[in-house]
Amino acid sequence: METVQELIPLAKEMMAQKPRGKLVKLYVVGSVLALFGVLLGLVETVCSPFTAASRQRDEQAAAAELRAARERQALRTQALQEKGKQQEAVLCGRALSNRQHAS
Repeated sequence: METVQELIPLAKEMMAQKPRGKLVKLYVVGSVLALFGVLLGLVETVCSPFTAASRQRDEQAAAAELRAARERQALRTQALQEKGKQQEAVLCGRALSNRQHAS
């Protein structure tokens, strides 16, 4: 079956031969499944631009969230480093002052 135009003569020929009931049911089920496949393909084709756009939007949102998390992490580590330097300065100052008094 290369074209739909061949389908009608085939159906007429099948009905002229008076096929058994099971065979007709089998052809009907196959035709219905083929029709569902065509409809699903059409729906997918129509809806694919929308799903691609939402997928791209989701990826951009995830990338922005990742960037924000990295910036927060960098700020947190910078704050911890500054706090550590301040504590070291205080401890060094105490140690120097203790030495001066102890001498």
